[in-house]
Amino acid sequence: MNQVQVPEESLGTQMGRIAGIIGSDRFSTGERAALRRMAPGRPLPLSFYRFALTYLPTGWEYAIADWTTLVAGIALMSPNAYNPKVGFGRALAEAGYSESRLERLLIAEDDVRRVLFLRATRFLAAKSQAFNWTEGARLLLTRNEDKRETLNLSIARDFYRQSKLDKE
Repeated sequence: MNQVQVPEESLGTQMGRIAGIIGSDRFSTGERAALRRMAPGRPLPLSFYRFALTYLPTGWEYAIADWTTLVAGIALMSPNAYNPKVGFGRALAEAGYSESRLERLLIAEDDVRRVLFLRATRFLAAKSQAFNWTEGARLLLTRNEDKRETLNLSIARDFYRQSKLDKE
């Protein structure tokens, strides 16, 4: 018997779906609050595991710290966390994020990167500035140095392009 192979969702589709679920009116405010309180290096609430086992893509547990950060960031910015047309760098520039903070974020590693990313999402949430979470996910999930450098370049390019537009 032949089985039909269903293609794996793209990262962009996954992030849009996850942001939609967390930001939904049907998503419990108590669950969202528990997800907002998560931070790198702290014990995870049971609500994260319930969410992760239901909604996160296969293999999330191999990058649990990064997925925890992504879910916490989306919860912090919900219900208006996701805008597929605005990249991470552009969103930061439009919100007035400082160049020095962006530099620290892009060169940081592991838990420092996760903490700085959550600070950036808090900043964006305070400014009501949604962005495309695919770039945020790639920022945390990419391990290959060359791909990370390409991603950093893309984020910086969008940041400076928007900064230049804002000054004109």
